[in-house]
Amino acid sequence: MELWILWLIIIFILIVAEVSTVNLVSIWFIASGIVSMIVSIFYDNFFVQFAIFVILGILLLLTTRKFLEKLMKAKEDTKTNLDRILGSTAIVTVPITKNEVGEAKVEGKKWSAISNETLEVGEEVIIDRIDGVKLIVRKKEK
Repeated sequence: MELWILWLIIIFILIVAEVSTVNLVSIWFIASGIVSMIVSIFYDNFFVQFAIFVILGILLLLTTRKFLEKLMKAKEDTKTNLDRILGSTAIVTVPITKNEVGEAKVEGKKWSAISNETLEVGEEVIIDRIDGVKLIVRKKEK
């Protein structure tokens, strides 16, 4: 069997592994596998090709992982529409009794809401967090 075919199989396996995870596990070794496959066309020594695969993969991993993690972290920190209502004021539209679901309206939308205190219709509340599809609210201090 030609060595470039072996490298093509290895690259395919690494691509499948990378696609099935989201942690950038094998992307560097995919690149080094491509380089090793190209080297195999011109140089017929598997141990040299394997050394290139391992050394280049580790070098790429060490030099680019932190940069890519920062890049991916910046995308994760982007606020969503839900995040922007945290800390804002809502109006109770259906009474909320202690640990019983009521309803609050924020930015024109009605949400299920719960609280550790009893809240009456028309009271202003602060949105502390979101749990599933429910707002966790507290009475707004005047």
